[in-house]
Formats: sequence, C-alpha cells, structure tokens
Amino acid sequence: MAVLREGGWDQLSVAEVADRAGVHETSIYRRWGTREGLMIDALLTSGGQELPIPDTGSLREDLVAFAAELSAFLADPLGRALEHAMATPTVDPAIIEASAGYFRVRFEMASAIIRRASDRGEIPVCADPSLALEMLIAPVHVRTLLTHQPIDEQFPGRLADMLIHGLQAQTQAAPRS
Repeated sequence: MAVLREGGWDQLSVAEVADRAGVHETSIYRRWGTREGLMIDALLTSGGQELPIPDTGSLREDLVAFAAELSAFLADPLGRALEHAMATPTVDPAIIEASAGYFRVRFEMASAIIRRASDRGEIPVCADPSLALEMLIAPVHVRTLLTHQPIDEQFPGRLADMLIHGLQAQTQAAPRS
C-alpha cells in the first residue's frame, strides 16, 4: 500500500513491492499472478478502513458525507488505483470474485445509511438501499473515471438532495390501501 500511495498505479511495480516485503518477485507472482491481482487484493483488504460509513443522525448529512468521502478517496493515489483496478476488464475469476465480494460487503455496510433513515421516517420503508447507494455513488465514479469533470464541494449535497427527493417521491407514488 505504501508503494501504491507514493507512486500511484502507473509507477507501481511488483519488483518494488517484493523488495520492500523482503521476498522474491516470483513469490508474489505465484500467489497473486499479476500486478493487478496483488493490488486488488491489497486495496480490497484496506478499502473498508479508507471509507467509513457515516452516522450523523440525518439522511442528508450521511449521504453528503458518504459522497464527499468517496470523492476525496478517489482523488487520492490509493483511491485512483482502486478505481483503475476495478475498471480494468478482466477474465480472472479470482479478481472478479474479489471485486464482487468487496462491493457486496461495502453495500451491506453502507445500506445502514438507508435503513436508519427509513427507521427515522425520513424516507419510505420500501426504499431499496442498494439501488439508492448506486444512485449516489455512480455520478462520483462517472466524473472520476469517465468524464474527468471536477467534483466541487457542492456536488455531494446536490446528489444527496436529488436522491432524497426521489426516495421521498416513492411515498406519493405508492398505492394507498
């Protein structure tokens, strides 16, 4: 992780990681297969520590904090490396499973934001936590990975407001019994 933080994805080499770990390069290749496999495993292992799940007592503030933390993380060399690694197409089943497992755990943890808000009556109980979180973080990833548009300080708040508006609209759209 130190090598990744210092030089970013483009400067990362298995040789330097092996040297710092005090092992031979072949040991790393035997265990992880590729540079990408090594880094994905390292990133997936540390990702939960890098992005804590906020609990402010307010849906809007939780969503703003979550989107802002993600934006800041993706602006850091470690976050850019994770974004790059996750966006790199692969057919390696181990990498695919590691990535899927990472996101499964992250979405389970972050779903607490939506469940708590539902329990507080801020949004309807029918709100789908995974879909809501995807709607929050997708624009951050699109700007970071695809369009390279800046993410200003107001962007997380605008995302949160739009998402909350959509979630609250489910109450009006739900048929009454």
